[in-house]
Amino acid sequence: MVVGDSVWLSPGLSNTFCVATTAGRVVINTGMGFEAAHHKRLFDEVAPIPTRYILLTQGHVDHVGGVHHFRDPGTELIAQANNPACQADDARIHRFRVKRSMPYWADAVNKADRFIKSQPPGTAVPAQSTPVPDRLFDDRYEFTLGDTRFELLSVPGGETIDSTVVWLADSRIAFVGNVFSALFGHVPNLVTLRADRLRFALPFVAAVDRVIALDAETLCVGHGLPIHGADVVRSELERLRDGVQWLHDAVVSGMNEGRTVYELMREIELPPELSLGEGYGKLSWDVRAIWEGYAGWFHARATTELYPIEPTAAASDLVDLAGGPSAVVARAGAHLAAGDALRAVALLETVLAAAPDHRDALTHFGAAHRMLIEQHEHDPPGGFANFWLVGWLRHQIAATERRLHELEAQAP
Repeated sequence: MVVGDSVWLSPGLSNTFCVATTAGRVVINTGMGFEAAHHKRLFDEVAPIPTRYILLTQGHVDHVGGVHHFRDPGTELIAQANNPACQADDARIHRFRVKRSMPYWADAVNKADRFIKSQPPGTAVPAQSTPVPDRLFDDRYEFTLGDTRFELLSVPGGETIDSTVVWLADSRIAFVGNVFSALFGHVPNLVTLRADRLRFALPFVAAVDRVIALDAETLCVGHGLPIHGADVVRSELERLRDGVQWLHDAVVSGMNEGRTVYELMREIELPPELSLGEGYGKLSWDVRAIWEGYAGWFHARATTELYPIEPTAAASDLVDLAGGPSAVVARAGAHLAAGDALRAVALLETVLAAAPDHRDALTHFGAAHRMLIEQHEHDPPGGFANFWLVGWLRHQIAATERRLHELEAQAP
């Protein structure tokens, strides 16, 4: 896809870009290892010249995975100074993160598997790069290749601690990767369900400000199509910045007033003029992320917070006192019939902690999650169903159905 004069985009699990100059080409992000050869073939068709530089906007695997596919003799890999630490984080909790990611990325994994199997017989499974940058920079780095000047700017308030913007001043194109999270114009993902470090609101606001100051004509994002038009880019960035600043200030004000995190999660909404989509990040989750970014995990709510005891530790006692699992399931069913799926889930989680194979509880649990999806998708905040929330709810439904099938198979 043509982005601008001598600039191309190849979409994948994350976007990869090619900038052709009179002295060679520059590749910005490389996708996953399994798809990099595809990106390279496309770029070779439009710019069959050596790759002189590879620039990384962040160290996540879907940006660095194809580096070795693009390397030519003399290619220089440039990244922000925190890139090795970011990659080390990924490697350190790799097994944990893979397990946490499967409810959301199973389709992408299956797509990758189909892509690999579709290659000609004898094709080796593409390796995933774990590259070591040739050059690291702190705040800013500039170079010129042929007729094109490149500027790299550090924006550590983005999705990763090594977040970088690549700026082509002459054509006013900014390659921002996932600085603004995976969906531009949506609430940023300050906390990820798949497991990553907490991200912080005020550094995010500073990152947006740094991009606004560029006065870009085109914004090339990590996922999705480029955004064109200086006025559109500026207005969207200003709304994003002001919305996150407003959210941060509202949470801090609530904390100082003695409100609980759950009250603030339920009550805080952006004013209409700062409305943002919630297709990836979620406002209520960011409320909690901001709260815990300041105050940590102890909410001064209960003594049990300070001890290694699970919230469901007393589930068996409570269920017994309520008259047994069937009595609690019946009350959950009444809530479900009244449309209060969330209260039903709260009761059913207690029952299943005490009696994990209770069939009626499992059946109602699946039904309650289906209702949560229906309610969310019928009127999603910001007009977009949330990727992570729906992914988790579907995962719970699938796990419940599997367990019911297993119990049915074991029945005499």
